[in-house]
Amino acid sequence: MPDIKPNRTFVSAQRVAELAGVSRSAVSRTFTAGASVSEATRKKVMQAAETLGYHVNHLARGLIHERSDIVCLIAADLNTPFQSRMLETMTRRLQEIDKVAMVINTSGESESVAGALRKSLNYRADATVVFSGAPSASLIDTCINNGQHVILINRDDHRDGPENVVVDSATAAWEAFHMLRRAGCRRIAVVSSDVGTPSIVGRATNFQLAAAEAGIEVVVARYGPTAYASGVEAARILLSRSDAPDAAFCVTDLLAFGFMDVARHEFGMSIPDDICVIGFDDVEQSGWSSYNLTTFRQPIDQIADYIVRHIDEPLAIRKGGEPTRFQPLPVWRKSVRPK
Repeated sequence: MPDIKPNRTFVSAQRVAELAGVSRSAVSRTFTAGASVSEATRKKVMQAAETLGYHVNHLARGLIHERSDIVCLIAADLNTPFQSRMLETMTRRLQEIDKVAMVINTSGESESVAGALRKSLNYRADATVVFSGAPSASLIDTCINNGQHVILINRDDHRDGPENVVVDSATAAWEAFHMLRRAGCRRIAVVSSDVGTPSIVGRATNFQLAAAEAGIEVVVARYGPTAYASGVEAARILLSRSDAPDAAFCVTDLLAFGFMDVARHEFGMSIPDDICVIGFDDVEQSGWSSYNLTTFRQPIDQIADYIVRHIDEPLAIRKGGEPTRFQPLPVWRKSVRPK
């Protein structure tokens, strides 16, 4: 083959056909799974494509067939351990089924978020997966009105159109309360944040309900974002009280880490001898020897598997309303005294 000088222009299938000495349709068949093409033709086309640096324009092909194989993932707080693990798992699972993930970070200004979402619609994403707390209902409506399959994770948007996937916090909160009671704890606090996402609010509320059933009143501390620093602030305030708690249920592991560090290093407390702590999420750091946090594991792998199995369902069988529920699993470590 002749030498081809590299250039920055888009390499078309027609150029590949000319260099390989075959028809344009032969190039198309070569890059279409299951299409009929001779081995000799395939070899010439692949060699020409490699020489030219040709890649199939799947977006253009998707527009023709009304599928792009793009899945939009919408999330906030991408730097937190749980969200980063969720994104890592989802993008890996999507790639395994030949989908391309487009991530939109809703932590930015609302105008930039809306602009990014409009761009995903321009690319005709096949589906949108919305993580807890982001985005607003109006942006979800935009996706639905553009014919997208919308899957909501840990949201409380009970409407026709989107599919709801939730981790059931009621059972976990009840079990967390009774873990602490069996450990002999009497003064129990709930450590939460000012972020009113359905999952965060649900964990705190369900824990309070479990305590109320047992005739126990718990203290609820809500400070700032759902972050390590908020757990630090909660510990400083709660542990300074004359009736300081001897147990804390933290609605995320990240809050628990901040709470535990202050309890140990600023108040000289031993965990779990002086105070028991339970978290929620089971992020990687929960198993570190410095924390050994008893927590509840969100079934991220099962959720991701469910989503990839249902991502291509036709519109006629998509269901909104009653959510698909997954149960978090208790993970016993050393931040709660033995039963």
